[in-house]
Amino acid sequence: MSSPVPSSSTKDRILDIAVPLFASAGFDGVSMRAIAAAVGIQAASLYNHFPDKQALYLGAMAHVFADKARGIGETARGPGPPEERLHRFIDRFTALMAEDPDFRRLLQRELLDGDENRLRLVAEQVFREPFEAISALARDLDPGCDPHMLAISMAGLVLFHFETGPIRRFLPGVRVEQDSPSVIADHVKRLLSRALARA
Repeated sequence: MSSPVPSSSTKDRILDIAVPLFASAGFDGVSMRAIAAAVGIQAASLYNHFPDKQALYLGAMAHVFADKARGIGETARGPGPPEERLHRFIDRFTALMAEDPDFRRLLQRELLDGDENRLRLVAEQVFREPFEAISALARDLDPGCDPHMLAISMAGLVLFHFETGPIRRFLPGVRVEQDSPSVIADHVKRLLSRALARA
């Protein structure tokens, strides 16, 4: 007798519930038992869908980033000259980061936790494909650059605005509109366009 095939809708529900739990408490702060209770299933049932917590965590990261990765890759590799693609990428990436604070928190927690094995798996299984697209765009923008460094800078300029939001509001010169994704995107596009024009 074969074992039942786990329902994809249950798996998606587990992932939907696990993402904010991991985002608020981190990998070590959430148990499989707590996730199962939040989903409303027995802990043993959770293992029908995910063999261990690391698999669930990686699944949650991939789940929350799946649409973003596709959108990022499409804009970075799409048609048009490199600067036009850069602008589309920055607009899309900024909008995606603004829409999903859970993903941003997951990423921040992972970087702060610094578990090398998990970081390697997240890099390989979640971020590799979109990063390759951003690196290819970086090469097209400035063939003489280090594409890895430029790709990191392009993404980092956007992410840093969101990461510093809680403290930035207390710094001199802050204005409400500076939290707008379109204002952030326009600022980053201007910075990068000027820097690349001088390269």
